[in-house]
Amino acid sequence: MNDSTSTLLSAPQKVCLVVLRIFIGWHFLYEGYFKLILPAWTTDGTCLARWSAASYLKEATGPFGHLLQSVFNTRYGHLIDIAVIAGLCAIGLSLILGLFTQMGCYGAIGMLALFYLTAIPLDGAPHSGMEGNYLIVNKNLIELAAVAVLLCFQTSRVAGLDLFYFEWREKHHPSGPQSS
Repeated sequence: MNDSTSTLLSAPQKVCLVVLRIFIGWHFLYEGYFKLILPAWTTDGTCLARWSAASYLKEATGPFGHLLQSVFNTRYGHLIDIAVIAGLCAIGLSLILGLFTQMGCYGAIGMLALFYLTAIPLDGAPHSGMEGNYLIVNKNLIELAAVAVLLCFQTSRVAGLDLFYFEWREKHHPSGPQSS
């Protein structure tokens, strides 16, 4: 979508797209933050164990599940944990702040696709550690579709820190925006 197309959106449409971006960013950031602060304690004083992708991968049955289980079970398991936490936090900040938004959207799509392909819900039955019952379509796939909408509508040209960059570029390079 170019700048002229974004002017075709109504103000409520722009607000809804930016709010959706911020909410998805918050979801990513909080997921990363919570994993980062573990171990922690509940309000009743129960200690929560340090987070690891091991339990998620143990239940994974999708096409990437067994591959990632193998990688995790080598000496690189802790790197997967670090990469997941760092990726969630970086993507979350990107989407909330509207900073490097397109890259944040691509990162979100990549992570959500990986999470989905690691554990595709094919049986429609409840699984331990998962909320709800899913058959083919789960919250990862729905959030991936929502991020794809954000990517297509380039909300960084509506609101966020990227907007300052676009304005600066227009001011200093009036020949037209470079492809982003």
